[in-house]
Amino acid sequence: MSRKMLVWTHVVSSTGWMFMALALFVVVDYALSAPGRLAAFDAALLLDVEVLQFMATTSAFSGLMLSGLTPWGYFRHWWVLLKTVVTFTQLYVGIFVLSPNLHPGGSPLMMRVGSLLMASALACQVWLSVAKPFRRTPWAGTAKPRTAPGWAFALCLAVPAADYALGELVLGRSTPVLALAIVVIFPVVRAVRRPARSRVVTSGDR
Repeated sequence: MSRKMLVWTHVVSSTGWMFMALALFVVVDYALSAPGRLAAFDAALLLDVEVLQFMATTSAFSGLMLSGLTPWGYFRHWWVLLKTVVTFTQLYVGIFVLSPNLHPGGSPLMMRVGSLLMASALACQVWLSVAKPFRRTPWAGTAKPRTAPGWAFALCLAVPAADYALGELVLGRSTPVLALAIVVIFPVVRAVRRPARSRVVTSGDR
């Protein structure tokens, strides 16, 4: 059940990210189409900071953890690897390109194209998740990773909520501190534990 809930969280947050990007494009285009619409920029910034950023970080975190906690892995399938690259590209473009331009003096091109490309890239990711195209990567190996226990998926479900509470109550804004720490540390722990498990299995077979 915990795994299904994490999949549900990933689907909902990814869909929310895509539609918030579309909403951002509509609001920005409205703000740029005529002078005197400064309030629309406030609405665009509100969407970006209070909704889109949280949806984006939750989508990225849940997607990465679903890869790491299941046999899909991070580098076993081209479609998973492609989704990961697109996700990080979107996050960095949103943080360093789109968000800094969401004001009356910002670049109209960056605002319009950035938000529209973000929504388009997310639609592409949805297709990758459904179609699962391409074969396995050369790094897939023969051993299939095990699915993590249910408590690991349950723990991941609590992370976005904990990050939101930490950001709002302590840091003053939503910041994915816990999610970032887990995403960085977990692959290292996973890589270290896998050889150890392989040695145990080999010894047992003997």
